[in-house]
Amino acid sequence: MTSDEATLARLMRSSQAGDAVAYRQLLGLAVPLLMRWFRRKVAPHDLDDLVQDTLLAVHQRRASWDPARPFLPWLAAIARYRWVDRLRRASVRNHDTLFDDIAVESGEAALIGRLGCDRLLALLPPAQAAAIRAVKIEGLSVIEAAGHLRQSESMVKVNVHRGLKRLAAMVDEEV
Repeated sequence: MTSDEATLARLMRSSQAGDAVAYRQLLGLAVPLLMRWFRRKVAPHDLDDLVQDTLLAVHQRRASWDPARPFLPWLAAIARYRWVDRLRRASVRNHDTLFDDIAVESGEAALIGRLGCDRLLALLPPAQAAAIRAVKIEGLSVIEAAGHLRQSESMVKVNVHRGLKRLAAMVDEEV
């Protein structure tokens, strides 16, 4: 059986109607999809636990799926929330080992914001952190940030670029 949208949606509809066999098949097809999605995002020793957490969340929320809507985006949303929850717990547990426990893809500004921008920006030189905070988080233009930070426009651009590059390198080193 394939794990395409139509098959998964059909199995989920049957599962919601009480078909236990269809539900087992659905979960069986979801496991490799989740493993593939999480494999790039978490350390190998966390992979199975995160997949199981996600399957448990699917089980708990299966009545909330609307058969008129696609199944895969619903599953992906649950997986993403489970992943973010895992990242939050890891950052609260020990923010010093954040990059030892998880892999964060660069460019996911929303996720970095949820993990605590202040902790990540504290790893950068103050001028770079301030420029990133002003331009990327507060949404100031480069001209506005330059006036606010008392830096030239080109220095703001350089600090943002170097700071983001440094954060990406830190993530890459730990992955």
